[in-house]
Amino acid sequence: MPHTRPLSSSRTIAPSHVERGTPAFRQINLAVAAAGFSTFLLMYSVQPLLPIFTQEFHISAPASSLAMSLTTGCLALSMLVIGAVAEGWSRKPLMIVSLMAAAILTILSAAVRDWPTFLLIRAVEGIAFAGLPALAMAYVGEEIHPEAVGVSMGLYVGGSALGGMTGRLLTGVLTDLFSWRSALAMIGVLGVFASVIFSSSLPASARFRPRSLSVASLLESYKAHLRDKVIVALVAEAFLILGTLVTVYNYIAFRLLAPPYSLSQTVVGSVFGLYLLGFFSSSLIGVLSHRFTRPNLLEAGIATMLVGVAVTLARPLAAVILGMSLVTVGFFAAHSVASSWLGIRAREAKAQASALYLFFYYMGASIAGACGGFFWTAFAWPGVVAFLSVLLFVALAIANTSLNHDDTKISKDTKPN
Repeated sequence: MPHTRPLSSSRTIAPSHVERGTPAFRQINLAVAAAGFSTFLLMYSVQPLLPIFTQEFHISAPASSLAMSLTTGCLALSMLVIGAVAEGWSRKPLMIVSLMAAAILTILSAAVRDWPTFLLIRAVEGIAFAGLPALAMAYVGEEIHPEAVGVSMGLYVGGSALGGMTGRLLTGVLTDLFSWRSALAMIGVLGVFASVIFSSSLPASARFRPRSLSVASLLESYKAHLRDKVIVALVAEAFLILGTLVTVYNYIAFRLLAPPYSLSQTVVGSVFGLYLLGFFSSSLIGVLSHRFTRPNLLEAGIATMLVGVAVTLARPLAAVILGMSLVTVGFFAAHSVASSWLGIRAREAKAQASALYLFFYYMGASIAGACGGFFWTAFAWPGVVAFLSVLLFVALAIANTSLNHDDTKISKDTKPN
């Protein structure tokens, strides 16, 4: 692993990990749930608005998807830089600034009148988001006892599910009642409140030790992780599963607003309420992780997504909703397993490992989400389903061949990273 130089020459005994059931454990879980809620609330609030953007700004469906893809793409790229900064800066202040900046930028985006400026704000918002996800994963991996990491990551992902649902559902309702601009402004205000909860609840890092990383040592950290076949497989899974979820939700609104369904914006927005299922599935996975193997849980999540994608081909609205439900449940289960697995697998340089995971995670959202627009334009929903089926079959193959024999054990070592 790369050589790192401590900022202080004094050596201290690291505090113990935070144990499950303690007040500190509850505070951390409240904070990370609020962080996940705010991140997905702000990031995905524009998703049900993509059809409206095509009319408001006179653009195509693939062009409207840039409101999502630019944000996730800039977030992914910024993750790699944050991986370096994260080792020298305190975790909590950087995460607070990240959440608050993203909320304020969302409020500003509601006021712009031209598409390029709107996209510029969404791109900058993606950069602002970069200070939160990788650091949250690293924080949990450092502070929480390894045996309870799955529970905390499940709550973080569950908070993300609740935030994604709230953002999409609330945006749809507020757009019908007022306008899409009012909806985004109110979502931004809600993000500010979530940031305050996060700031007041999260304890300062106790086990984190700032380090100075050169560019060479940073690159060596990334190379070391990429030489680990299990980590490479996990980040590939992240790319494929979020790419699938975002593509499904990007274009289902186009399908449901058009005949034969012709649903209203509020009703289409309510479909995103299915994200609530993700809150329960990710929390349940945290419990099941003590009873079943990680490879089996991951394969089950991906298989559930694949079945759900296939079911959405059916014409009845009830079948479409059922398929969306299965995709959502499967995604949050798979993501909970993969993200907690990464925290256990990466013994050193956890922030860089988290940054790599989230780089591929959000690049999947950006690339697959944009590509899905071309399949929608050329072949309508069957084309989207064919595209996503290929992604998920690849994900299953990776889980079966590269991850099924991983022997990583939960470490009880309390030595700091």
